Amino acid sequence: MKKIDGGVCAPVGFKANGVHCGIRKNKLKRDLSLIVSEVRCSAACVYTQNLVKGAPITVTKEHVKDGYAQAIVCNSGNANTCNTNGVEIAEGMCSLVEKSTGISSQDVVVASTGVIGQPLSLDPIAAGMDDLVKGLSDMGSLNAAQGIMTTDTVDKQVAYSFILDGKECKIGAIGKGVGMICPNMATMLIFITTDASITSEMLQKALSADVKDSFNMVSVDGDTSTNDMVCVLANGLAGNQTITENGKDFLAFRKALNKVTTNLCRRIAKDGEGATKLLECKVTGAKSKTIAKTVAKSVIKSSLFKAAMFGADANWGRVLCAIGYAGAKVDISKIDVDFKSRMGMLAVCRNGSGVSFSEEEAKKILSEDEIDVLINLNDGNGKATAWGCDLTYEYVKINGDYRT
Repeated sequence: MKKIDGGVCAPVGFKANGVHCGIRKNKLKRDLSLIVSEVRCSAACVYTQNLVKGAPITVTKEHVKDGYAQAIVCNSGNANTCNTNGVEIAEGMCSLVEKSTGISSQDVVVASTGVIGQPLSLDPIAAGMDDLVKGLSDMGSLNAAQGIMTTDTVDKQVAYSFILDGKECKIGAIGKGVGMICPNMATMLIFITTDASITSEMLQKALSADVKDSFNMVSVDGDTSTNDMVCVLANGLAGNQTITENGKDFLAFRKALNKVTTNLCRRIAKDGEGATKLLECKVTGAKSKTIAKTVAKSVIKSSLFKAAMFGADANWGRVLCAIGYAGAKVDISKIDVDFKSRMGMLAVCRNGSGVSFSEEEAKKILSEDEIDVLINLNDGNGKATAWGCDLTYEYVKINGDYRT
């Protein structure tokens, strides 16, 4: 498996673009993106578990219920959520894609991100659609990635090549999400493309399994968004024998998919609203994988622990506290905790009790922008990883006037 350039346009047969159409006031920010495939694709999606869902999710669920799609359209700057005409607007976006590309509106995945409860007009989207379609390119992944950003500070795209059935296949993705992110699928907008040939049933099986260990293990602020989804389109143009069942090819595809998703997990957590540090919590030695995941998520979601990491304070007691209220059956007297960064590793807890360490060394290690929190429960073989970020003054500033 090899990391490559190109994002969602790395796989054969995909083009993308992003433009500013006028939804956002800042004319320098793209706010409308489109991804298209030359041919109809197998499609799989997962959606937010928030009971309040954006209208685009309702429409997308209907469009992909047959397991196929050929395009993804997404706007930023407005979530199209809690609007009386939300479904009409979402369907209208798909119809505009059909009018400009010839792709059936029923084969269009639609998504929106931005402020909740604000009316969304089709007028700017209609005005920008021709330029959006004319600019479609196999070099357009960056533009598309920028078009779905909200408070993200950097674009998020990735791609890998891998081998299936002796054929080179490619898988790429763009994503957004730095706030209103908590482990409870889905937690952001992620659009994945691949030229591998796989049935929609197996594609859904791969995606549904993957998110449990990837996107479901990311938390920025403990809030689950109303609009977010992960969508995968597979057009089969790589020419491999179609994956129809479990086996070595399906396993290879799942590994490639996980490479993409975990890469984006790290990027999203590191770019969390106001964040200065990526926190990666690795739990080992649990009685079960479920216990390991519960512990890892509890620690990564702790506001007190996140604040301590912002201050480069080795307050390991907050780790033990988060483990204690996680709801998992663990033996506190067996727990070991270490902090690690590129500046070294620091043991702070052994067998549930503190050990002496240098505060100066701790400050040096925790002042880096990527920190590993290593927890060994010493009680089994279960393991899990969760991703998060520190909690800073800037997070409050961003969300204090997000709407205005």
